[in-house]
Amino acid sequence: MSKHHIVQSLTFDQENMILTVDGSTYHIPIDRASKRLAQATEAERNFYKISPSGYGIHWFTIDEDLSIDGLIRLANNLQPQNISQW
Repeated sequence: MSKHHIVQSLTFDQENMILTVDGSTYHIPIDRASKRLAQATEAERNFYKISPSGYGIHWFTIDEDLSIDGLIRLANNLQPQNISQW
């Protein structure tokens, strides 16, 4: 199975999901990424699994699935001051 994306890390601060994928880092406002994630506790946000192919992320306790492509697209559509990509 080939990798769709390589996810290096996923963390959260108070307002953002910080996703490092394929060598780029994206700061995505949690409330823009997912209503369920915005309402989740810190423990719920941190209990996730990245699919083996790197296609998506699943949060078990809140039953949420987000695609990496969708998160990257969201980050790229946000205004430049809201994201950082290196």
